Amino acid sequence: MSSIAAMIVIPAYNEAATIRAVAERALVHGPVIVVDDGSRDDTVAQLDGLDVTVLRNERNSGKAASLWRGMQHALSLGAAAVISIDGDGQHAPEDIPRLLAVAARLPRTVVIAARLRDRQSAPRARRVANGVADFWISWAAGRSIADSQSGFRLYPAELLRDYVPRLRERGGFVFESEILIDAVRRGFDCVAVPIATVYQAGARPSHFRPVADITRIVLMVAGKLAARGFYPQGLWRVWREAARIEN
Repeated sequence: MSSIAAMIVIPAYNEAATIRAVAERALVHGPVIVVDDGSRDDTVAQLDGLDVTVLRNERNSGKAASLWRGMQHALSLGAAAVISIDGDGQHAPEDIPRLLAVAARLPRTVVIAARLRDRQSAPRARRVANGVADFWISWAAGRSIADSQSGFRLYPAELLRDYVPRLRERGGFVFESEILIDAVRRGFDCVAVPIATVYQAGARPSHFRPVADITRIVLMVAGKLAARGFYPQGLWRVWREAARIEN
């Protein structure tokens, strides 16, 4: 399938209903690290008997901190790439080989599993918020980025080894946006692999808050744009460029 030695990081906060199935399915494709972010339910207990590494935050520290902790642990074990996937069951681990295949061909690339299929199944407010985020992040990066809010991605270890994130306790989605901008500015590519949009009936409410989180993202991006004179070249490139999609 691929020679990429990737490890899979799953940040989890109160995911008892779904975490075991996600971890079991992910294990088929590589070693799994679950970072429990101070869950108040039995998320950790649901992983009993599975061959996964469990890291536990003493208190709820936010998705960014959990992701970064899992990434650093994976790098310490020699991972050549880190795949992040959410623990709520809205991503299919069976798509992991597709991300690995792209990474094998394009090693200096962040591969995003972009929810481009069946998008109408997502709540309208979520679709609108994601579209706003995509526009701003693409402008700041200077290239079109599809589904910038997808938490299902492959990061090359080369990007993560010397990256210094600005972690905010309630800024998990800001971190995931900012690292895309910084990756492109540092010479890495960003490619989308289309996946299905899955919103399960009865799933717990998303931790993503469209108004608050998009506001934080836009403020972060505005700061980066201001530092570059609002980067009109980037906006022009986005208008001219279609998002790169790998089928």
